[in-house]
Amino acid sequence: QVQLVESGGGLVQPGGSLSVSCVVSGSTFSNTAMGWFRQAPGKGREFVATISPGGSMLRYSDSVKGRFTLSRDNTKNTVYLQMNSLKPEDTAVYYCAARAGPSPSTSYLQYDYWGQGTQVTVSS
Repeated sequence: QVQLVESGGGLVQPGGSLSVSCVVSGSTFSNTAMGWFRQAPGKGREFVATISPGGSMLRYSDSVKGRFTLSRDNTKNTVYLQMNSLKPEDTAVYYCAARAGPSPSTSYLQYDYWGQGTQVTVSS
């Protein structure tokens, strides 16, 4: 059974930084495309970033490009989302997701497994 566990959310002031991570178990992680999505209160699930199994292919939403960095460590079955220059509009529950395959995707419908989410709040 594939399990994803996120950690690292919290409260940060505008302009600050935060890192969230996601540990995956029960899958061949090195063959799995990974993604991060977020959901703010009253809004739908929004694509944030995705990464290919080897890490060579990355894609970010326009709203986070240049501020967020997605990476992975296949020896630790972990993906990391480094978030810099955070804005109040980045406030959301952040979800890690895994595909049952190697192709990155920006659509949440293409992901097969999800973590429980971690809250990120940007506020002064």
